[in-house]
Amino acid sequence: MANPLRAEVFRFYKNLLHLGREYPKGGDYFRDSLRASFLKNKGVANPQQIRELIGRGEYVCRELEALYYLRKYRAMKKRYYEE
Repeated sequence: MANPLRAEVFRFYKNLLHLGREYPKGGDYFRDSLRASFLKNKGVANPQQIRELIGRGEYVCRELEALYYLRKYRAMKKRYYEE
């Protein structure tokens, strides 16, 4: 029987993969580490544990978005304000 959370996990993986394109160390580095972390948790079958892992991943998503916004803010600040 297929896990009902499979589609959610797959969608989440694609979302993280999309966010990782602008990662400071490079998209390839991010993709490799993302793949390794998903493969590490491949055997998890308990739906409660899967939801906890998705929650941890959503936290990573928010942190990545904050990192990107901060980088854009710093770039704009550098362009318009001389220090």
